[in-house]
Parts: sequence; structure tokens; C-alpha cells
Amino acid sequence: MEEPTTYERHVYKNASVYHYMKISLILENGNKSISAPQFKQLIISALKDLYGEVGAAFPFDLLKFDESSRTAILRVYNRGLVKLWSALTLLGSFQEVACAFRVIQVSPFLLALSGNSRELQFGEGSTS
Repeated sequence: MEEPTTYERHVYKNASVYHYMKISLILENGNKSISAPQFKQLIISALKDLYGEVGAAFPFDLLKFDESSRTAILRVYNRGLVKLWSALTLLGSFQEVACAFRVIQVSPFLLALSGNSRELQFGEGSTS
């Protein structure tokens, strides 16, 4: 008699070590420019304000920054995603100007940040 076939199910819970965040900085007076080093320093100061010196040493990478739209892609360890997100949420000013970070997308896969279905634009013939 033939033995029944057995199947094994393998579930990988977040196999990636990192999470990637696409964020943008919104300033009250929208015409102020900010460079990539200033942008990273702003995030470090937000971490320091919320978590002290230990928070300021928190590891994250600024992978890409667009000065015109003040949009960036950050890479952060999974264990620190919530800490970084909360520090960004609670930041309120940059050089005495009111500001806020907007988290656009978060994913454990960098490729997922290349497209956003919310910003999808169809051809001329379609109506939306």
C-alpha cells in the first residue's frame, strides 16, 4: 500500500533584517530648502529628543533623498522601526519653522517602495 503524501508548510516571519521607510518632510513655509546632511541630522535630533543620547546613536541609513520634494528613503533595523517612526511623528519644528514628517510607505522590501498604488496614474483614455 502506498503511503499518503505529506506536505510541510514553511512560514518565514519577516525574513528581512531591515525595514525601509519612504518619508517626506512637510514645512509650514514650504519654500525652505534642506540638504541631505541636514535632513539626517533632523532625524537624529528627533531621536535624541525622544530617547536621549542612546536614541541619538540609533542606527539608520538615509539611502536616497530628493531635495526638491524633501522625500527620503530610510533603512532601519526591524527592532527599531517603531522607535524611529514615533520620533518622526513627534517632531514639531525645524529651525524654528513648524514641520511634520509624513510616512508614505513602509516595507521590509526595498523594491516595494519603487511604486505606490495610491499614486498610480492611468493613461489619457481612462477616467478615475
